[in-house]
Amino acid sequence: MALSSVTRAAVLLGLLLFGPVRGDEPPGVVVNYLPSAREVYVGSPGLAVLPDGSYLAKHDEFGPQSSERDAGTTQVFRSLNRGQTWQHAATVRGMYWASVFVHEGDAYLLGTSKLHGAVVISRSSDGGVTWTVPKSKSSGLLLDDAKYHCAPVPVVVHNGRIWRAMEDAMGPGNWGTHFRAFMMSAPADCNLLDASNWTSSNRLGRHPDWLEGEFGGWLEGNAVVTPQGRIVNILRVDYRPAGEKAAIIEVSDDGRTATFDLQAGFIDFPGGAKKFTIRYDPASKMYWTLSNPVLPAHRDPDPGRVRNAVALMRSPDLRRWEIRCVVLYHPDVDKHGFQYLDWLFEGDDLIAAARTAYGQGRSAPPRQHDANYLTFHRFKSFRDLTLEDSAPGARPDDDAWSPPKPR
Repeated sequence: MALSSVTRAAVLLGLLLFGPVRGDEPPGVVVNYLPSAREVYVGSPGLAVLPDGSYLAKHDEFGPQSSERDAGTTQVFRSLNRGQTWQHAATVRGMYWASVFVHEGDAYLLGTSKLHGAVVISRSSDGGVTWTVPKSKSSGLLLDDAKYHCAPVPVVVHNGRIWRAMEDAMGPGNWGTHFRAFMMSAPADCNLLDASNWTSSNRLGRHPDWLEGEFGGWLEGNAVVTPQGRIVNILRVDYRPAGEKAAIIEVSDDGRTATFDLQAGFIDFPGGAKKFTIRYDPASKMYWTLSNPVLPAHRDPDPGRVRNAVALMRSPDLRRWEIRCVVLYHPDVDKHGFQYLDWLFEGDDLIAAARTAYGQGRSAPPRQHDANYLTFHRFKSFRDLTLEDSAPGARPDDDAWSPPKPR
């Protein structure tokens, strides 16, 4: 599973011509690097642990020189030593924005075929090297009747069904306003590549009057099991005033009906203007997430663009969230971002894959959104971390927690 000669040559040439300046590499382990000058960027990181203990990490490619509008391209990598080193395993065409997960021993990619494409799923039974091709309704082409959208969010098994949150882009307007949230599910013991086994809920769109007219839309939802044993969809919210929000959509037990309670559905959620992943930890009886809160020194009229800090947060009930530790931080907002983290529990540790924008001078990305790295991270003894354990520059007495000084 070594890099092909063509891929190896391209990576080496990119590092030679455009590579990171020595001493300015990002934190964590670099899984892949795409020179920003190519105008192809790292998107949609995902992470899975195979039954044999090896790891899979993936990302797709976006940007003006990518193939995202014609057919998505997803790169898959494998680690045999718990994330210390990585090898390229596969290039999957026609897969975009995908979640990677393991179910009954096999690995799956579940996403869209391209930017706002069909909903598709692929399976690998050989550790991520080869993947099925979703050509028909019986081989992984699940929905092809609309423009679909998603992100690498959790795929959850609960009450005999497997659940995954999705959106379509069939509402009025453009980014944000046109997203309509829904939930997909299927029997956990079925052939997941057969479209007839999947159920979709109704689709809920944005109402422009919600949040006092400041609600720009919702997207990139998480399928989560509540303390009461119900499935909900917890979504990123485009909300520009200070104080970020998330939204909670209720889903019926059969997966067919989604409802939103305006009075109780919006919650305060640091980092809620960016994509996040929520998972439940039975050991602590807490829900955990890695999010991108806006620290006081970096307040911005558009919180969705501030991605320079990653906070480990927890909640007992999905409604009250506490920042425990800032695990990644860079003081520059414009060119640096650790974003779209997908992560898993591994014993006392938390392991994560990040879409990382990092660098100075010639190696800097054009903006924090346009990531040039896929990075892997291990946060040891995560349940014990506190703000005092935060990354340099983001500890309680550091400038990041001080409001910006008036000019």
